[in-house]
Amino acid sequence: MRGLARVLIANRGEIACRIMRTARRLGITSIATYSDADRDALHVRTADEAVYLGPAAPSQSYLSVDRVIAAARRANVDAVHPGYGFLSENATFAAACAEAGLIFIGPRPGTIEQMGSKSAAKRLMADAGVPVVPGYHGTDQSDETLAAQAQRIGCPLMIKAVAGGGGKGMRIVHEPQEFAAALAAARREARNAFGDDAVLIERYIEEPRHIEFQVFGDAQGRIVHLHERECSIQRRYQKIIEETPSPFLDAATREAMAAAAVAAAQAVDYLNAGTIEFIVGGDRRFYFMEMNTRLQVEHPVTECVTGLDLVEWQLRVAAGESLPLEQDAIESRGHAIEARVYAENPAREFLPSTGRIEAFRHPPVGPGLRIDAAVESGDLVTSHYDPMIAKLIVHATTRAQACERLARTLDRTAIAGPATNLGLLRRIARDPAFRHGDVDTRYIDAHLEDLLAFESVPGVRLLAAAAAVRLASESEPHGRSPASPWSAGNGWQPIATAGRRIAFAADRRYELRLMGSAGRYEAEIDDERIAFTARPLAQDQLEITTVESRLVTVTGAGEALLVADDQGSSSLQLAPAYPVERVVDDERAHPGSPLPGRVVAVEVAAGERVERGAPLVIVEGMKMEHTVRALAAGVVERVLVRVGDQVEAEAPLIDLTPDEAPPADRG
Repeated sequence: MRGLARVLIANRGEIACRIMRTARRLGITSIATYSDADRDALHVRTADEAVYLGPAAPSQSYLSVDRVIAAARRANVDAVHPGYGFLSENATFAAACAEAGLIFIGPRPGTIEQMGSKSAAKRLMADAGVPVVPGYHGTDQSDETLAAQAQRIGCPLMIKAVAGGGGKGMRIVHEPQEFAAALAAARREARNAFGDDAVLIERYIEEPRHIEFQVFGDAQGRIVHLHERECSIQRRYQKIIEETPSPFLDAATREAMAAAAVAAAQAVDYLNAGTIEFIVGGDRRFYFMEMNTRLQVEHPVTECVTGLDLVEWQLRVAAGESLPLEQDAIESRGHAIEARVYAENPAREFLPSTGRIEAFRHPPVGPGLRIDAAVESGDLVTSHYDPMIAKLIVHATTRAQACERLARTLDRTAIAGPATNLGLLRRIARDPAFRHGDVDTRYIDAHLEDLLAFESVPGVRLLAAAAAVRLASESEPHGRSPASPWSAGNGWQPIATAGRRIAFAADRRYELRLMGSAGRYEAEIDDERIAFTARPLAQDQLEITTVESRLVTVTGAGEALLVADDQGSSSLQLAPAYPVERVVDDERAHPGSPLPGRVVAVEVAAGERVERGAPLVIVEGMKMEHTVRALAAGVVERVLVRVGDQVEAEAPLIDLTPDEAPPADRG
């Protein structure tokens, strides 16, 4: 491809790996960038070459314009692909690439600057005849002006950071008295994320859906769209499931939105890949929300239905070529859905999780299934970057078929190590509301209690399988034993009639009695008994067949076991078979940080009385704010941190004297 022999990828994770696949197919050398935290990361192992940026902190590596440009010069590249996030929508970076004689694989710096301000972008779109939501997008950012504008617009309303995206610096205000606190929180989050605390205010659309159109422009002035994507299922304003086509749009609305998307791109003489995002009300009226001047996380669903490679289009347009297809030739076939897998705990307000991926199991990719992953078994998830670790993308002829394929894929995917949202995704995939397309951006909040119902007792099948694999590992301390289920022959060492007592910890303690021999066993737990057989599989896996003919896979990782069947998976930790009673350290008295991060607000002072649930400290980590709340009513004795302090996970933040004594626990 003319002028593109070597490309530096100024990003990390799955998007870096994704870009490398296309570059390799086109004969282009891909050069990865990495920080101290990513020396052994998957994208570094995948690249043809790799160049070091700096320390783990994004500001000193992936977000440093000077370091990335210097890396590009050292690697002697022709072009830089920014991926998404980090510097992908940074006009200064795009201009620096041009000044260094490098092709920036994205839009022109001026376009990025125009669209980087939500306020300016909406004024420009209104002038171009694209519908915009009523609101205030002015430059006067005084508290008095914003409060007056909020009163004029009326509730419910939305406060949004003018810079950036990803749901940061956004708050919904339902009652006038909530406005001041919401404004302060949005400004603080925007300042921490983007270095700019300017906000805009808009009317909040009822029954809102988030629907976007993929657009593309070339240097010859041609602009096309590649159909829509619905991204309404979100948590904390960040998407977790995306699909195309939208199950909500009718033909007339789809055609009108497509025309508006192209008009929006034409208004800024757009170049390369971009996305026009709309908010759509229950009445199907749509309004311009923002333009993302980069490739989107959810671009694979568009690739599935169009059969096109959007990264290839980016590279060809950056090299000066015309768009490969005219608008009429861009067809959409079938239905595609993407589910984002995050290292986070949905039951704890989607708190990001860190740690080593002890095992990552998923069905084989092939027709109808694509997996874009940032990790493999053995990789580390750190607190420095976004917690998304993989995307599962399915494609089928109809939406019903795609939903079923997604559910089956999620059922057969399991991750041992950090907590993930896999259980939540499984529940969504089988939820009737999702199956019927009856969702909007409030779906997660409205259904969260039901969606978290999967956090119940791990199935007896899973516990039996975990017990089986544990016994197997004990049977061969110095090498494979004839009694091991992995050995060829007729099964395991017989177990006494009374059975073997084994305990595991998950959301609570589980005690199991295992009986049987020669590959045939019974397990008893909570007065429930199940019979099963055990058969060894390749490597570290064991297949358990129950009387219901279900298959269970067990992956061993030291004393941690990942146990999965077609209904879900559990991460179980071996526990003492005979526990002793102890008094737990009262976490209520010393609430700690939920993750490594920086203290951005302290809400209490020594001597102050607080009620259960009251906010104590706000910690920013993994690009999000997390509020540490009082676990009991009591009096604050000491505040142990100040704004700006860096804290480790579980580090005490407050000393508090609860009104009641701590409970006893069994462990």
